[in-house]
Amino acid sequence: MVVTRIFDILTNYIEKYPQQEVALACKREGHWKKYSIREYIELVDLVSYGLLQLNIEPGSNIGIVSKNRPEWNILDMAIMQAGFVSIPIYPTISQEEYRHILQHSEMKIIFIDGEDIFSKIRPLLPEFTKLREVFMIDAESGEYRCLDDLIHTGRINSLSNQLESIRSRIQTEDLATIIYTSGTTGNPKGVMLSHSNLVNQLYSLHMTPAEWSKTALSFLPLCHAYERMMVYLYQFLGMSVYYAESIEMIGANIKEIKPTMMTCVPRLLEKIYDKLYLAGLEQKGLKKVIYFWAFRTATRYQLEGMSPWLKLKLNIADKLIYSKWRAAIGGNFDIVVSGGSALQSHMASFFSAIGMPVFEGYGMSEASPVIAVSQRVPHGRKFGTVGLPLPGVEVKLGAFNEIVCRGHNVMMGYYRDPELTSQVIDQDGWLHTGDTGKFTQHGQLIITGRLKSIFKTSYGKYVNPQLIESKFTESPLFENMLVVGENKKFVAAIISPDFAYLQTWCQKHDIIPGNKTEIIEHPEVQKLIDKTAKKYNSLVSKHEQIKKWHVVADQWTPEAGQLSPTLKIKREVLEKQYVNEIAALFGQDIQSLEK
Repeated sequence: MVVTRIFDILTNYIEKYPQQEVALACKREGHWKKYSIREYIELVDLVSYGLLQLNIEPGSNIGIVSKNRPEWNILDMAIMQAGFVSIPIYPTISQEEYRHILQHSEMKIIFIDGEDIFSKIRPLLPEFTKLREVFMIDAESGEYRCLDDLIHTGRINSLSNQLESIRSRIQTEDLATIIYTSGTTGNPKGVMLSHSNLVNQLYSLHMTPAEWSKTALSFLPLCHAYERMMVYLYQFLGMSVYYAESIEMIGANIKEIKPTMMTCVPRLLEKIYDKLYLAGLEQKGLKKVIYFWAFRTATRYQLEGMSPWLKLKLNIADKLIYSKWRAAIGGNFDIVVSGGSALQSHMASFFSAIGMPVFEGYGMSEASPVIAVSQRVPHGRKFGTVGLPLPGVEVKLGAFNEIVCRGHNVMMGYYRDPELTSQVIDQDGWLHTGDTGKFTQHGQLIITGRLKSIFKTSYGKYVNPQLIESKFTESPLFENMLVVGENKKFVAAIISPDFAYLQTWCQKHDIIPGNKTEIIEHPEVQKLIDKTAKKYNSLVSKHEQIKKWHVVADQWTPEAGQLSPTLKIKREVLEKQYVNEIAALFGQDIQSLEK
């Protein structure tokens, strides 16, 4: 069948892939709770019936605040096929962000997963006069109903004819969802996406990989446009979707279900890379020599043009080392899609060599979200690039090499903000991404930085902090970094180290690791940091070299607000948090820095 609205995926799923036993699954009390396609569709319909009996206006906004779980998908599909607008909300945002989104969206109903989230939202509820009902996804809170109650209402009061009538009237150009971006600056903005925006992504991405098999692991937040679109795609392709228990349990979950596909962000791959590197340090003698020979050889892997000698070495390394690594990570990957930020090319080489073929993509919520992606076509995939623009999407470079795009992926606009919409979509329909880039001779896109992040030193030299941060965090020692120096004589940085790496390093050097502050203040650790910083300084231009740095004992996380959900640093947040430390780096008092 032809999918024209996003909920048509369900009909397509059951018609094309009736033999697929598992549609969605998650871990409950130590066991995988699995939903067949028929169970999935039945629950979606029952929730739709229940929603229709709440007598809210067609086109009303309905929110979902939940971690990844099958109920998220059930609610999302049920809301849209009943003629309402689905609004996913990050579970980890602040109370002020919840206030902004609920006020701005004027949502009529909200579904909430868990007491932790509810405790943030409960004090705000009296402020929202247009909010008609609150549902808890699990147990009732005593004052609010739960999802099972809504399902029960739908079961005893079927409205199949009414639902089918509503479905038939929904057009592909109609608004399907509003995604409130939780980016690195400012209040979240409501990105309006139509069914057409989403469906065209499915057909464009369907042309990307040639052979995807039937099991996917999902762990990135479903409320992010990137993971949400990929899960739609999995269903469109008839795949089973298993939700990881947590970031910490990804390794164990991979071993259990042996997925053939997953999405990730570069930071996860970097952590796996660092873990494998640290494991090599534990080896002795000849085993250690062979281990690191194989490690270095993997970083030289290329998609084409490798010499026969390098191919032979890779084959030997595979038999000796890589096959063991694959067994430890499930051994069954056909494709790993990396997005959210740039992945270092040697990392893409490394993982592709050991049996986790990395396909990079690029996009933003305003682009539904994919703009370009690695593809299995001639010149469709090259390490260090994000591949080719999607079919039907024009991409060019504007002023200052800004990436702009036009096509079926461009959003309808920002919700209730035409002025802001006109600032990012020009009169010719080009979406201005704010990212900078360049093209290879074969048309592959390379992301070079963020337009707003680029600054100029007092000597008039332009500095792209993302490129420096990306280079330095190749080291397993540096987990995250904030580069600063606008209108200053030199470039400086706030560094958040990888404490797991440091603890291992301390143990190997007979240093008794204390708390995080004691670790980074230890003289030998400071020597290690200095040595590593000098090494990476030698890899960048002289005016980009970090002259001073301050190492912090804080681990930056999305939950604490320093990182976005895709693990990109929030510059404004970090600059405010470390205003004293930045002032000290440049020998200023706080007042002069804030001016």
